[in-house]
Amino acid sequence: MNLAAPFVRRPVAAILLGLALLCAGLASYRLLPVAALPRVEFPVILVSAQLPGASPETMAGAVATPLIREFAALPSLQAMSATNTTGTSVITLEFALHRDIEGAAADVQAALARAQRHLPTEMLTAPSYRKFNPADAPVLLVALTSRALPLPRLDALARTLLAPALSAGQGVGQVVLHGGQKRAVRIRIDPQALVARDLGPDAVEQAIRAANAQTAVGTLTDGQRRAALRAPTQFEDAAGFRELIVASRGGRPLRLGEIASIVDSVEDDQAGSWLDGEPALVLAVHREPGSSAVAVSDAVRRMLPRLGAEIGGDVALTIVNDHSGAIREGVGDVLATLLATSLLVVTVIHLFGGGLGTTLIAGLAVPLSVAGTFAAMLLLGFSLNAITLLALTLSVGLVVDDAIVMLEGYQHHREAGLGPVEAALRGAREMAFTIVSVTVSLIAAFIPVLFMGGLVGRIFHEFAVTVCVALAISALVSLTLTPALAGLLPGGPARETRSRRAFARVLALYGRSLDWSLRHRGVVVLLFLATLAGTAALGRAIPRGLFPQEDLSLVTVSTEARADISFPAMAALQARVDATLRASPHVAHVVSSIGGPGANGAGPNQGRVFVELRPRAERAGLDTVLADLRRSLDAVPGIASLVTPYQNLRGGRQGRSQYQFAVQGADLEEIGRWSARLAEAMGRDPAFVGVTTDLRDAVPQVTLRVDRDRARLLGIGSDQLRSVLNLGFGPRQVATIQTGSDIHPVLVEFAKPPAGQSVDLDGIRLRASGGALVPLSAFATAEPGLGLQALNQIGLFPGVTVSFDLARGVSLGEAVRRIEALRGQAGLPGSVTVTFLGSARTFQESAGSQGLLVLAALLAVYVILGILYGSLSHPLTILAGLPAAALGALLALAWAGLSLDLTGVIGILLLIGVVKKNAIMVIDAALGRLQAGAKPAEAIREASLRRFRPIVMTSLVAIVGAVPLAVGFGASPETRQPLGIAVLGGLVLSQVLTLYVTPVLFLCVQGVSERAARLVRRTAHLPRPSR
Repeated sequence: MNLAAPFVRRPVAAILLGLALLCAGLASYRLLPVAALPRVEFPVILVSAQLPGASPETMAGAVATPLIREFAALPSLQAMSATNTTGTSVITLEFALHRDIEGAAADVQAALARAQRHLPTEMLTAPSYRKFNPADAPVLLVALTSRALPLPRLDALARTLLAPALSAGQGVGQVVLHGGQKRAVRIRIDPQALVARDLGPDAVEQAIRAANAQTAVGTLTDGQRRAALRAPTQFEDAAGFRELIVASRGGRPLRLGEIASIVDSVEDDQAGSWLDGEPALVLAVHREPGSSAVAVSDAVRRMLPRLGAEIGGDVALTIVNDHSGAIREGVGDVLATLLATSLLVVTVIHLFGGGLGTTLIAGLAVPLSVAGTFAAMLLLGFSLNAITLLALTLSVGLVVDDAIVMLEGYQHHREAGLGPVEAALRGAREMAFTIVSVTVSLIAAFIPVLFMGGLVGRIFHEFAVTVCVALAISALVSLTLTPALAGLLPGGPARETRSRRAFARVLALYGRSLDWSLRHRGVVVLLFLATLAGTAALGRAIPRGLFPQEDLSLVTVSTEARADISFPAMAALQARVDATLRASPHVAHVVSSIGGPGANGAGPNQGRVFVELRPRAERAGLDTVLADLRRSLDAVPGIASLVTPYQNLRGGRQGRSQYQFAVQGADLEEIGRWSARLAEAMGRDPAFVGVTTDLRDAVPQVTLRVDRDRARLLGIGSDQLRSVLNLGFGPRQVATIQTGSDIHPVLVEFAKPPAGQSVDLDGIRLRASGGALVPLSAFATAEPGLGLQALNQIGLFPGVTVSFDLARGVSLGEAVRRIEALRGQAGLPGSVTVTFLGSARTFQESAGSQGLLVLAALLAVYVILGILYGSLSHPLTILAGLPAAALGALLALAWAGLSLDLTGVIGILLLIGVVKKNAIMVIDAALGRLQAGAKPAEAIREASLRRFRPIVMTSLVAIVGAVPLAVGFGASPETRQPLGIAVLGGLVLSQVLTLYVTPVLFLCVQGVSERAARLVRRTAHLPRPSR
């Protein structure tokens, strides 16, 4: 059956079907969403619990542990960690990627209900949870600045107008306010004033609560009318609260202003944010799951002019750190690479094809295959992202192969004197099996990728599907439209051109060298064995990585000062970091924050800086920029700064540095000691930079030792003690101020002692059961010391996370090996374990499966070829060129100074499909000659010479298609370059060697098969032994 026959005889049908495919692809392209990467949603849930005033140890034991025990039984839970700080526990639950986030959330809610009875009764607020993507950074930041309005007024505008409006935008999932300055009334009670007036702090709290309570008072009716009754009694600012009567002393009212300092302040006075050194409020806009960062950015940019007009001209709205800019630029550059590759491919076809008609026919395979792939991507729910466009770019060098092979068959019969239609029919009938074999076996190489699990499988699934779809459409076009159009070409002999004469000389030279290799088969076999040995040796020696480091012009800086630093002192140090960054010629904008949701940790001693770099053309490369920034920030005294580049491809976990591992054990003191030793050893190793741990066990702390018996005699219970301490040192929200658009807190705390003085316990009085005020020192003593700022857990056991970055030129695989070596040198006991997290864990998981992935691809291709050829030996001959391809890929990566990461492995998988194409064309023709009665040597020589032109053409097309990727121009070429270099190196070396290795191995295998057949025949004719 000749699939092309109906289309050759009815070319109009083939042309119309091609036009329909092209139109469908163009329409689909306009509808495809644009994204940085394929959709990878991490099913992660954060659980938060509060117990005001509780120490980190108490939060871990009384709150986090009961919750963790319930969560441990949740299905598909992969990892669980908790961070316990003073009064707060945050538990991170990481589920398997296949787990539905909604189902996981329902399970978490049920677990929280079961754990409620095991939690402390003092917890007034039940634990809450929210869905969270740890690898999802803000799409963009919107900074609010004003020279006329105070920050609390800006905060009100941000909370009541901007944040709700932006949250309603297309694709916006969450808007987080950094550096919030929400208005609040802060009441600082003077303990000495309370003592002088015989007043307890609990009485003051009750008076404030009663004064601002809002309750309904009813309605007035007179039989004819009804009117609502209002009694506005709440105080709305500090001036009103100063006049509040809290008690009566000596027949005169005692007002709050006499015993406390009352100011109009902000809810969180330990937080702040700045834009390029100026105070600002920053809104971080996050996308919702499944939405496009580009669509979110477009929606925000459309809304901001209207929102700015509503706010007024006194407020400036500035967009910074727009991640979609890098996505747009990257997608645009990949499309430009796709176009450049297409033009280069068509040029090569024209140089070899010799005629404009055949060039156009072969070149049509590119737009039709790409257009059809766009339509399939839309149906499959894919997006235009770096991975799918990379697949299309690589496919350009492959999709024309089928058309070239088909036209080669047509051209051969035209040169034999047949007419266009008859030549098209015979060529299609001869080449159909070759095209099907090449396409099916090439698709088979990507079957293992389709079934890969984990993060890597999610990311490269769309790559594999896109390549497979493009190849399938290319084969369909070559089997239908290509011969149909070839049959329409004018008749007449082929025109002699300079390129044809040059190719004839090259063919003659190849013929002589082929004859030499066939006479010296042992040399060629030794060369084949040498490529096998070289591939194995270099495969073990080459550095390995996970993903290439991208230059997206975005950098984050995590800062940390000493644990006991005050907020003003921390703000001053953060300002110096800010100024140092802004002074760099590489930096365009700097957004800095302390405290609040933007800090990487607890307390006012940690902060974060978002750095937007200048465009790539206006600055040095990323490695140079990072080195310069680290060197400059290291010179800022009193504060540690960790510089980390933003990456699209990440392992699903955020940290202060790119990579982390956890040190875990039952004894916190032991794991703290060993994690410090490992971090210290890594700090001395030049392979690591930015090494830090999250253990903060030297934080100043005051422990209150209570004499329980004495307190019981005085009639003072634990609840009363905790209440007074929390009121005085919280601060505690005791009331609210309700306005038309928001609710503002009223906060109460003790007045802070002068600098250098400690809290006077005699000045803090509690009401005893007998009515007298008793000083705290009567039954308690204060012991200053050191304690934990945060206690981290991994599962049920305490853990310490060590974060690190890599020095320039160091691969992740080498870093993992060095950490394992340092671990062995340190002599960690069996009670302490080390577990890699995030990207490092993903690398470990993928490194073990890389070899299996390649073997699975080889097995799949072998099985398909065996089925197609009905032979066990011919597939081995076809696959014999793969060692040379792998060796060329590894040599090219090593020459470029790159590690073998996942993109390089995908390139090797692609080579498995590409390289065997040449062998298929030769073996297929040789088998045809054998069936015609030719001897093996004659058959393989004639087949090699006949198929030399399509082999050279398809090889050059594939090589030219990989050149733009290997050169790596445009935005963020780092993800494309390793793949292009691997494919380019593998093709160059393998195409040269397989022209000789395949014929020689075919003769060797054929000779072995013939000897085996003769042996079987002789064995069959031997007389059977008598019984």
